[in-house]
Amino acid sequence: MSNYDQLAKDILSRVGGPKNVNSVFHCVTRLRFKLKDESVAKTEELKNLPGVITVMQSGGQYQVVIGNEVPDVYKAVVKAGNFPTEGQVEESADHSGKKVGLFSRFIDMISGVFTPLLGLLAATGMIKGFTAMFVSFGWITDTSGTYHLLNATGDCLFYFFPIFLGYTAIKKFGGSPFLGMAIGASLVYPTLSGLSAGDPLYTLFAGTLFESPIHITFLGIPVILMTYSTSVIPIIIATFFAVKIERFFKNVIPKVVSTFLVPFFTLLVIVPATFILIGPVSTWAGQLIGAGATGVYELSPVITGLLIGGLWQVFVLFGLHWGLVPVMLLNLSTTGADPVIAMSFAASFAQTGAVLAVMLKTRNTKLKSLGIPAFISGIFGVTEPAIYGLTLPLKKPFIMSCIAAGIGGGILGLAGSKLYIFGGLGVFGFPSFINKATGVDSGFYMALVACGVGFILGFILTYIVGFQDKVEAAPAPAPVLDPNPNNRFEIVSPMAGEVVELKEINDVTFAGEHMGKGIAIRPVSGRVVSPITGVVQTVYRTKHAIGLVSDDGVEMLIHIGQDTVQLKGQHFTAHVKDGDRVNAGDLIMEFDLQAIKDAGYETITPIIVANTPNYLDVVATKTASVNEQDKLLTVLS
Repeated sequence: MSNYDQLAKDILSRVGGPKNVNSVFHCVTRLRFKLKDESVAKTEELKNLPGVITVMQSGGQYQVVIGNEVPDVYKAVVKAGNFPTEGQVEESADHSGKKVGLFSRFIDMISGVFTPLLGLLAATGMIKGFTAMFVSFGWITDTSGTYHLLNATGDCLFYFFPIFLGYTAIKKFGGSPFLGMAIGASLVYPTLSGLSAGDPLYTLFAGTLFESPIHITFLGIPVILMTYSTSVIPIIIATFFAVKIERFFKNVIPKVVSTFLVPFFTLLVIVPATFILIGPVSTWAGQLIGAGATGVYELSPVITGLLIGGLWQVFVLFGLHWGLVPVMLLNLSTTGADPVIAMSFAASFAQTGAVLAVMLKTRNTKLKSLGIPAFISGIFGVTEPAIYGLTLPLKKPFIMSCIAAGIGGGILGLAGSKLYIFGGLGVFGFPSFINKATGVDSGFYMALVACGVGFILGFILTYIVGFQDKVEAAPAPAPVLDPNPNNRFEIVSPMAGEVVELKEINDVTFAGEHMGKGIAIRPVSGRVVSPITGVVQTVYRTKHAIGLVSDDGVEMLIHIGQDTVQLKGQHFTAHVKDGDRVNAGDLIMEFDLQAIKDAGYETITPIIVANTPNYLDVVATKTASVNEQDKLLTVLS
């Protein structure tokens, strides 16, 4: 078994097991989980795993930062969890009881749609950038066969962007991938673009910003022909509605003919609707968003550059940079250039300069060893290993790199440097600043200057301001464990019933002790009393589970039945709420035992010590059955 296989198993066990995963995918450095219940994830244990840099919870995602090896770890996670190749487990709501905000859902949607394409976007963008550079330097001409083949290779993804986005977007929304591709292909179908030649039949919205010549109609309805190659918003909105239409037809069409009739009727509805309504409206909306972003930039390019450059690494920390990706793509598709994300370009170089200062100044051998791969990754634009492994834990280097990145962004804003393609990161990103029409100009050279300034300032500021160097402590002697420890905590039974070992439960999360050690009870009544004296930590929204913490710090989880979360609180009555103080034996929950059985659910109830790793052992009673408040578990400390 490879190290990746073991790491994958360790990660899955600490996010609550495969059954707690709605979906998982990865970006350049992170595993991005959507968990059913984030509260059961053992975040601190995850952070301490070898191979895990840190954990972030943002944008409705549980993000495990791995670094450059994330593709291999992702494959191992998919294999260990027996997930589909793309990591989409099921279409499921958040069971944690937390409301996911609109902005968080937007960030999650954008990252889910664009993340699978990032590598290919960067690769094709680099080819376009280097092709433009070769033409500017006179190495090839724009009439040569070499140029045309390279340009086609670099431009193919962005020109046919709606087809690729159709695939990723409809998968994100839970529809059929090839249906999304078909919708995208219809938007870039070459014959339709040729129909706009000649005199129009008539003109809609004449004299307004939305004036549109009409060349064709569909069943008498006017169709506004637009150019959808390189577009972003129309296909995303179209696939969103296509999923709802597809589900409708799946529910009304017999399964025996659904394989072809569902896509047949879905396409007949969504494609005309996209050309008649969704496409034009979303295109106009995109143009307004792009114009608004450009307008803010033009108010003060320098201040905008200072803010975007200085805050970019903070945006990356919380995944908020995804909110600007659509703006960049809109600008590229409508105006051919983007000044907004261009101003963040010096941030990775500022971060790398700060890392170099830490490497040269620290006396800590571990920090030096972490600095080498972080520095190399930073040169190529991947800064998460630097941020999470070095500068953020040391605090001051991170702040200094943000200041340096802000000054670099201000220089880019002052110079009016723009991105003309979505290209590579780090040193591979410089060709993205080459204007195909004018070649290498001042915007390109100022991008070099800004990144150089960011790198040098990041280094100098970090070296001068310094940081609290981590002193390497001598290894502590191994503790001598008392075979008969005096520190023990007794846990009484919360219910009456038959005692069952966890390994006999038909749930790998509990049976494998991934949630902690403990015991299970097959109840004979519908009462749950507190097994400890302490505080109610969590009463789950669906009331099927309750978490408590004793005055001694023992964290308990009582999970009534198996898969009873599906009952959504039906047949359960809670007598306590979060934060209530309880004594051992207090009634905390009642449930209708027979009704749960009649609904087809197993009532066996695990009683778990959730913070088992904090103790030497958890020993369960050897009796075959217990009553309320009988001795059930002994926690050894």
